[in-house]
Amino acid sequence: MTKPNVTSFFDKFTFTVTHIVTDPQTKQCAIIDSVLDYDPNSGRTDTHSADEVIEHVKRNGLTVQWILETHAHADHFSAAPYLQEKLGGKIAIGAHIPDIQKVFGGLFNEDDDFKRDGSQFHHLFEDGETFQIGELKADVIYVPGHTPACIAYHMGDAVFVGDTLFMPDYGSARCDFPGGDAGTLYDSVQKLYALPDETRMFLCHDYKAPGRDEFVWETTVGQQKKSNIHMNENVSREAFIKMRTERDKTLKMPRLILPSIQVNMRAGEFPPAEDNGTRYLKIPLNAV
Repeated sequence: MTKPNVTSFFDKFTFTVTHIVTDPQTKQCAIIDSVLDYDPNSGRTDTHSADEVIEHVKRNGLTVQWILETHAHADHFSAAPYLQEKLGGKIAIGAHIPDIQKVFGGLFNEDDDFKRDGSQFHHLFEDGETFQIGELKADVIYVPGHTPACIAYHMGDAVFVGDTLFMPDYGSARCDFPGGDAGTLYDSVQKLYALPDETRMFLCHDYKAPGRDEFVWETTVGQQKKSNIHMNENVSREAFIKMRTERDKTLKMPRLILPSIQVNMRAGEFPPAEDNGTRYLKIPLNAV
């Protein structure tokens, strides 16, 4: 089985991990879950995190074929358009992104100019679809539950699972966003657990569980099945649903959910400028 090269970049402000996945034979690559820096106090954006990715790609002579999202993130802005401008590649996400656009398009009172068909992205991946990164074959796995539009990417001996799971000592994704469902997440994780135990599993976040000194974002399917504190092979579907539902009731909304969704449902583009030339992000009051 092909072993892709994986280089990861960790953003401490949002605890997000961006992965560059490279076919070692051709140096073709994909960028997964990129970060555009955003200061909520000033409303200013910056490209420091994305520029680190760009520098790595150029320094190593890589060619970007794909800029991939595992879902429409609620905790950071995507840098996909900026990376595409600098490096090329197609921006892609799962085929259920219109479900997110319809819900949040309504929440933010978007007009008819905001398309709710996923057309902002270059490609929408269906469950089971395959594609190439150079000579590296990639498979798409539909893994809803955290959101109704989450997908994972299985590439050679590695799988990139977005927010579906965290490190074994931290557990699983929340399921209380619109369209989320704990039972559905449990079923989705079983698809991941059906992969070979030695499959490397790369995560989109690490929040560093109590007692652990370092941030970590790589584990294996076998390690998750054995010791994930929320969903190991000894946890029943019913027990997981009960735990996840009760836990989600105690959680606050992510600090960047309202601004980030407005950007990410547009494939990383900002809302259109108003008549004064300035772009704005809306904050709906008492609505979430």
